[in-house]
Amino acid sequence: MLNTQKHSPQLGLFGGLCDQLNQKHPIYQLANAINWSLFDEAFKQHYSEKMGKPAKPIRLMGSLLILKHLRNLSDENLVEQWSENIYFQYLSGEQHFQPNIPCVPTELVMFRQRIGEAGMELILKESIRVNEPPNDGSDNIVVSVDTTVQEKNITYPTDDKLYKKIIGKCLTIAEKESIELRQSYTQTVKRLSHLQRFKHTKNGTKAARKANKKIKIIAGRLVREIERKLPRERIGVYLPDLKIYQRVLSQKRTDSNKIYSLHEPDVRCYSKGKEHKKFEFGSKASILVDQGTGIIMGAMNFSETLHDSKTIPAVLEQYERLNGREANEVFVDRGYRGIKTYRASAIYIPTPNKNITKAQRKKHSKRASIEPIIGHLKKDYRLCRNYLKGITGDNINVMLAAAAMNFKRVMNLWHTEAKRWWSLIYKYLVVVYWNFFAQKLKSTF
Repeated sequence: MLNTQKHSPQLGLFGGLCDQLNQKHPIYQLANAINWSLFDEAFKQHYSEKMGKPAKPIRLMGSLLILKHLRNLSDENLVEQWSENIYFQYLSGEQHFQPNIPCVPTELVMFRQRIGEAGMELILKESIRVNEPPNDGSDNIVVSVDTTVQEKNITYPTDDKLYKKIIGKCLTIAEKESIELRQSYTQTVKRLSHLQRFKHTKNGTKAARKANKKIKIIAGRLVREIERKLPRERIGVYLPDLKIYQRVLSQKRTDSNKIYSLHEPDVRCYSKGKEHKKFEFGSKASILVDQGTGIIMGAMNFSETLHDSKTIPAVLEQYERLNGREANEVFVDRGYRGIKTYRASAIYIPTPNKNITKAQRKKHSKRASIEPIIGHLKKDYRLCRNYLKGITGDNINVMLAAAAMNFKRVMNLWHTEAKRWWSLIYKYLVVVYWNFFAQKLKSTF
């Protein structure tokens, strides 16, 4: 059931938070800049008006999502720090200090699932509006687009790891359903794992190869035995997992759309040509940045191993949805070869050209500024490793990371502006006092 924050007209002993906080603080200014009523109107459709327990206020949950990526915190650390930080509480709409945690961490998971990708797009759109890109009077919109890999929170996948995990899962199912297995193979797997440790030694390669094959055979035996002995009324519960196990056991080295993780079967393998990291496992994220302002104007996730040029239509359509207009010029790197135009947008790829104009050369150079933006998204805003579940979690994570970086950009501008005004005032006072003492010295001597 939808619930709203109740603000009492009665003042506290020392006044409200708005009277106690520094009104020049970036989070204080951000709290007043965001249009929270927009989120209330858009998200109230996901709540019942009469049934169920009263939910947490929408502003509270929305601000927690923003703070999570703004400060690079996990759900557990976020709710703990919220109870200690009065600026976090003011951003959430609180009028007085609250010593307790705002919600349990799992409520953030449910709220993300409730508002979905459309809700995250709305948060990204609001982050663009808060930055208020200046209108220089020209109708030519120039943007840069690039892709990166949003890695999933999985271990580096090998066939041996997957087979051993399948064996462990089958033993867990057998224990839970009270199935008596013909053999558990616990000691056998332990002995085979010991042989695999010496696969790089002079005489251990052949034994390790045989051990790998034996572990795969054991995993297949256990999967088939579990399928035979599961009760008919319970087999539907484990059928999706058993199908994944069968796919892992049947896949070969040259297959496409392989499974690299049992708990994240939608993970894909990407090779971006990096010397230090040949393969990355996750999903492809595309970032669109305005060349004039540096604001992230679009962020999308792709769960398939698409060529970069195939991602352009979806990215430009999202840009049009968020900003209500089309980009005129799109500058990309050579990985986008194969597409030159999309609707009214011209796509420019760097190629050897003696007749290139100085303005276009400058725009190609400005395209490189998207690389450090992606680096900051990964290092500071939780795009480096995604902990959210499934394809939906990938889509949510990339948009929240982009929105958080936009919010941080405008917060830095406010902070710099405040410092600039204080430095001007300081310089003015120094000049005034210097002139005053200079006149005193002159009159004395």
